[in-house]
Amino acid sequence: MIEHGFSYLALLIFIASSIVYTQTKTQHKLFDYLPAIVIIYFVVMLASTFGVWQKNDSITTTYKVVKSNLLPAMIFLMLLSADMRQIFKLGPKMLLTFFLASLSIALGFIGMFIIFHSYFDTNAWKAFAALSGSWMGGTANMVAIQSALNLPDAAMGYTLLIDSIDYAIWVMVLLALVPFAKKFNQWTKSDTSIIDEVGKKLAYKEAQKKPIDFASLFFLLGVALMVSALAQYQASFLPTTSFLTGTTWVVITATIAGIFFAMTPLAKISGASELANIMLYIIVALIASRANFSELSQAPLYIFAGFIIISIHILFMLLFAKLFHLDLFSLGIASLANIGGVASAPILASAYSKALIPIGVLMAMIGYIVGTFGGLMVGVVLSKIAL
Repeated sequence: MIEHGFSYLALLIFIASSIVYTQTKTQHKLFDYLPAIVIIYFVVMLASTFGVWQKNDSITTTYKVVKSNLLPAMIFLMLLSADMRQIFKLGPKMLLTFFLASLSIALGFIGMFIIFHSYFDTNAWKAFAALSGSWMGGTANMVAIQSALNLPDAAMGYTLLIDSIDYAIWVMVLLALVPFAKKFNQWTKSDTSIIDEVGKKLAYKEAQKKPIDFASLFFLLGVALMVSALAQYQASFLPTTSFLTGTTWVVITATIAGIFFAMTPLAKISGASELANIMLYIIVALIASRANFSELSQAPLYIFAGFIIISIHILFMLLFAKLFHLDLFSLGIASLANIGGVASAPILASAYSKALIPIGVLMAMIGYIVGTFGGLMVGVVLSKIAL
């Protein structure tokens, strides 16, 4: 049994890095249905369930220090790729489609919780708020909201269960719908010529990116850690409420910093997303290390709730498609850019055309910007319903 904080951290990083390395080198089909980040969570949670490490002062201190300091740095780095100027080039129709998808997902969470909230425990609204952050952005947003709302690490198991099972099925449905795009577009009377033009321009810009080098990677790490330190320092001077805690201010500050610096020369330095992902995997492993399989007694109910949310999302998106003459590509990418993020939106885009992959990436970047704020707003509504 591990008793020392450093050994505990070393094991978590080893587990996370081994799973990511296996995914990259083997390209096994398992990872098409279960992303590495989900496998990391459940492997670490399994180790926690069997008591591989103690929950003593040394390990608890390591957990708190590493997680609280890495989180703002990760958020900052993740958002460095989200240049608002490039996002606006997508055009009003694609941006409208993305935000309509975000709105329908938020309404899905609210509608589901109105109907089923009495079946969940009193703090379930926090788990669904964290999941809404993920389904309007990505796992990084989910982790940010988990910290901001002080959601117990054990409850994160539910959010990742829904995020993996329900999301995997939704991806398969969207891919299966690709051959029906022409008929759907005729039904909604949509025009796709603008999409093709935007896709070509973004593909050219993507090809101009510089490769990662050591000096750039090291500099980005230093900047991100300084942003983390300053965000935590600034948060100590800001007013707090029962909802706007010190951690919430840290998350918001790091998010705003990332959005701002994404429009500066700093964003042109390659390696930010790679560093952010390393931090994200470490944070997810840390969260999982405090969870236990015996605490997931309501798993089927949460998974069912996830499908209800997606069903409401589908109904609203069909309504919006007819009202605003939206095409199936834009709808699917907007939905997956929200629910799946940067890992899956490009996959769906490539099923339509390789030239459209940058659109999938860029729309997922919008999710990183709005996911945390959107999830916190959904959390406010869910907390009122839970009363």
